[in-house]
Amino acid sequence: MLTLQSLKPKKGSRTTKKRIGRGLGSKGSYSGRGVKGQRARSGGRSGLKLKGLRTIMLSTPKSRGFTSPKPRPQILNVEDLAKNFSNGTKVTIKLLKKKELIREDATGVKILGTGEIGIALTIEGCLVSKSAKEKIEKAGGVVITIK
Repeated sequence: MLTLQSLKPKKGSRTTKKRIGRGLGSKGSYSGRGVKGQRARSGGRSGLKLKGLRTIMLSTPKSRGFTSPKPRPQILNVEDLAKNFSNGTKVTIKLLKKKELIREDATGVKILGTGEIGIALTIEGCLVSKSAKEKIEKAGGVVITIK
């Protein structure tokens, strides 16, 4: 008969954690402390307190290099414009935000030349790559750059 006290897990499904460093019977002779020396002893040189702030800061990958505070323009491709706008539309940053093609907090936009465009658009107030400009003008569009 099946009762709560007779329930047992399947054999081999539950294994006990290996306890290292607990006497002669335990396996793993160094217990994860390496070989000899001050750090292998109990209470010997531990933690970050002796490493020094400089070493800690240099060891973290995010503290390397230089991050510019200057905002980067958000990137948009020519194919995105072709999908979301009709022929003869005047494309501005305000319109791109309204259509949710760029983030609301975006300070600038750069249009790149990935994909194809077959409609004539007027691009105003955006940075445009060389290949994107060629494709837009080939389709009959105009790129107005602000200086």
